[in-house]
Amino acid sequence: MGANDGELMLEVQAGRTGALATLFERHHARLYGFCLRMTGNRQASEDLVQDVFMRILKYRTSFKAGEAFLPWMFRIGRNACADYLRRAAQEPVAEMGVEDVADEPVAEADPAIAQERATMVRRALLALPVESREVLVLSRYEFKSYEEISRALGCSVGAVKLRAHRAIKRLREIYMDLEREVST
Repeated sequence: MGANDGELMLEVQAGRTGALATLFERHHARLYGFCLRMTGNRQASEDLVQDVFMRILKYRTSFKAGEAFLPWMFRIGRNACADYLRRAAQEPVAEMGVEDVADEPVAEADPAIAQERATMVRRALLALPVESREVLVLSRYEFKSYEEISRALGCSVGAVKLRAHRAIKRLREIYMDLEREVST
């Protein structure tokens, strides 16, 4: 099976940077999905994945033996996305492309209604503040437990639960507003 992620990261720390290629192969698609859901931009997400792996190499000494690699990687990814979104907010840019965010399968009898609902969910997600969006993206698409999310975000499990609860509530409000706009 080969080395686990933590072992590979320790190899990277020891100067065997070829192990980073294995980590890239294992996790670039998942990281891309996270960045895409955070930014709504395919090209920026591709660039961010490259940036994250460059940062992993640069900050390799901050990885601790015995630490879980994925939360550490997503913490770096979160910071890279935050930097991108800060820069993007300072530049006059077009609205984030809702069509760029990966489609989620929706169980609906009418495919047109399912597509419309999926688009509204993507729009609502992109309308959330970054802190709310990231906790939902991490909980829905990346990690299964609040503990892993807390490690990725660098906060307590209780704080993650509270953020997730508030984010879901706000997402629902935004979605309902969008639904009202469409029906009027």
